[in-house]
Amino acid sequence: MKKILLFLLIFVYSFSLDLNPKILEPEEAFKTTFIKNQDNLNIKLELGDNIYLYDDKIKIFISKPQKIDITQNINIPEPISYEEFIVHFNSLNLTIPFELLKSKIDTNKYEIELHFQGCSKAGLCYAPISEKYLLTFDESAKKEEVKKEVEQKVSNTQDLNETDTIANSLKDGNLLLVLATFFGFGLLLSLTPCVFPMIPILSSIIVGASQKESMTASRGFFLSLVYVLSMSVAYTIAGIIAGVFGANLQVALQNPYVLVVFALIFVALAFSMFGYFEIRLPQAIQNKVNKTTDGKEKQGIVGIAIMGFLSALIVGPCVAPPLAGALVYIGQTGDALLGGMALFVMSLGMGVPLLLIGLGAGKFMPKPGGWMEGITRIFGIVMLGVAIWLLDRVLDATIIMYLWALLLLGSAIYLKIYQHIIAQLITVVLFLLGGILFIAAISGATNPLNPLEKFTSGIVTQVASEKLVFKKIKNIEELKQAIKESDKPVILDFWASWCVACKEFEEITFKDEDVIKKLQGFTLLQADVTQNNDDDKALQKMFGIVGPPGIIFWDKDKNEVTSSKVVGYKNPKEFLEIINKNF
Repeated sequence: MKKILLFLLIFVYSFSLDLNPKILEPEEAFKTTFIKNQDNLNIKLELGDNIYLYDDKIKIFISKPQKIDITQNINIPEPISYEEFIVHFNSLNLTIPFELLKSKIDTNKYEIELHFQGCSKAGLCYAPISEKYLLTFDESAKKEEVKKEVEQKVSNTQDLNETDTIANSLKDGNLLLVLATFFGFGLLLSLTPCVFPMIPILSSIIVGASQKESMTASRGFFLSLVYVLSMSVAYTIAGIIAGVFGANLQVALQNPYVLVVFALIFVALAFSMFGYFEIRLPQAIQNKVNKTTDGKEKQGIVGIAIMGFLSALIVGPCVAPPLAGALVYIGQTGDALLGGMALFVMSLGMGVPLLLIGLGAGKFMPKPGGWMEGITRIFGIVMLGVAIWLLDRVLDATIIMYLWALLLLGSAIYLKIYQHIIAQLITVVLFLLGGILFIAAISGATNPLNPLEKFTSGIVTQVASEKLVFKKIKNIEELKQAIKESDKPVILDFWASWCVACKEFEEITFKDEDVIKKLQGFTLLQADVTQNNDDDKALQKMFGIVGPPGIIFWDKDKNEVTSSKVVGYKNPKEFLEIINKNF
């Protein structure tokens, strides 16, 4: 175990070294100079090595005394095509004639605003940047020879969204404060569906261990700690890889083959708990481990560590603002050490409920006995439920309804062998629920949490009966065309079939009456990134989305409103607050 921990520390630390000197700070990647002469304003935007700009992100406005887009009036050099994007690799010299400004607004005081966003060829993208410059025309100065002045830079960042704010806090914050903050983020995330599936997994591990020896509070806490630490290491490694290389390991593992294999593992665990066979390490590994005096104990610890590691990568892939903020920070600075530490302590915060479960189970778990056989088989049923929950990301919703129905009906029949009054009561409830789900599946219902939707759909209000319809877009070209054709503000929703938080958006936020009313004034687009193919990756890279759910906004003038960018699930109230801020 010590060797494993030492290896992991070396692994994380190695990413903090200057392995890629081409990773530049935003101030180094983009250097802007503002110069005023007799006839025009010149903005020079110098790019660092291997840095490029997105052509469609370059916007120039008169922001005061009123906002006017003058981008189309400015001569911008011809861009080139690079990896399906239209970009600029050379530094830009932008000239804004005084006559153009005076034709738009009759005043001597202006505020000019420049928007841009770029990336490094290393695959790292920077947050959108907005710079504002105050300008006052002096009539006497116009009669002089060309005179250069560097105006005061008012601001180098626009209103930040939640993700970018968190990324900036990593840059500017005190180390201990940053880590404490991310631990707090983890505690909040522990109350989300990211962690829920891990509760029955860990509980079944503790129940299985208690069959072999008496379970104490310290023993239960230790087993939970091994599971949580392994989970945290997985989150940290996956996060560092995503930040440094731009490849999200958790997203990559959400393909049907991996999910089916992992679901089959849970089915095997279930049948093991039913007593059909016992899962053990291969004999060669057992022999090696058993050479130590605590060999049997180490066998169990290795299995728990593997389960914790895989659970973090496959069972609970969640994207939330703290995670996205840490990945943006790693991507922009290359500082994988601090970013990885932030992710590690956040994962520990997420694991606090699991530690409490281990502590409580160890403290209140009765001594091993015949009753344990029944409890173990109940957890076998739970493992089958986890397998169905994983397959929900792969199979058709109607098939999943039938599987849940069969599981409940089968469990009711299985538990009928127990004569205890509580077991009989549970049997009746499971039978009723299973029957309802089976009938619901026949009726075409697809939501196990609302199986009677087909029978109650007529008893709704006019607003609630309306459903938000999102137009599917597959790639950047389709997105640009849809935005161009829209005469309303635009929303782009990043969605995936395996994304739990995306389904929360569908079933809660996007079915809220107030949200429906508000979004009727928007063009609704959706990018299905389930397959995680090249088009999906390009779309996500373009907007700095590390994984769904994520929502991007454009105003009616077709300008991206980056301050309203949403990462992770938001309930109806939170979602409306974000929209109402800018629309």
